[in-house]
Amino acid sequence: MDEERTTRTALNIVNGEATTTTDLNILDEEGTTEIACSSNEDEEGTTAAACSWNHFDRTQSYRYRYDVFISFRGVDTRDTFADHLYAHLTRKGIFTFKDDQQLQKGESISLQLRQAIQDSRVSIVVFSKDYAASTWCLDEMTVIAECLTKLKQIVLPVFYYVDPSHVRKQNGMYKKAFVLHTETFKHFDPQKVDRWKRAMTCLAGLAGWDVTDK
Repeated sequence: MDEERTTRTALNIVNGEATTTTDLNILDEEGTTEIACSSNEDEEGTTAAACSWNHFDRTQSYRYRYDVFISFRGVDTRDTFADHLYAHLTRKGIFTFKDDQQLQKGESISLQLRQAIQDSRVSIVVFSKDYAASTWCLDEMTVIAECLTKLKQIVLPVFYYVDPSHVRKQNGMYKKAFVLHTETFKHFDPQKVDRWKRAMTCLAGLAGWDVTDK
């Protein structure tokens, strides 16, 4: 028997205060779902971010390979927050994937890493000072956004000594990194930076944690 359910998800941040609503459309028994990711800002500084997905076909019986995938910038958090988080989750019996590969500048994430993200129940994205400077991190983040929108993965952002509004809007601490990326990619893949920005705006609009002097 066919069924329809409608729920809407949106996040509005006004002067540091956030309100959230949720929008989910389930079209039929097969779990086909439709979603979109968008954001906008008015002259008074009100930013709205909304996430939705389409073609969700993962069943409840799907066996995840990992409980949690952690996306982080190694130079910022490898020996501090990311390692402590990984150790704590592991002690609690939570099977966690933490990518520790040392990569050369310009390398793209591997198919194996993409699969690890897709096979995780939850992704934690640690937005830190130099996260946006890493194309590897931005590619990882974009795959996570795809899993949020297509596979209904749970995504939890952590703002590690960065202003959440700078992450959402790609300004402040992140502005220089995106200016450099725009210059680098404008000739051979001008859409790449736009995909990163859309993914970052979507993920940074989710409920998460602001970790500063805590």
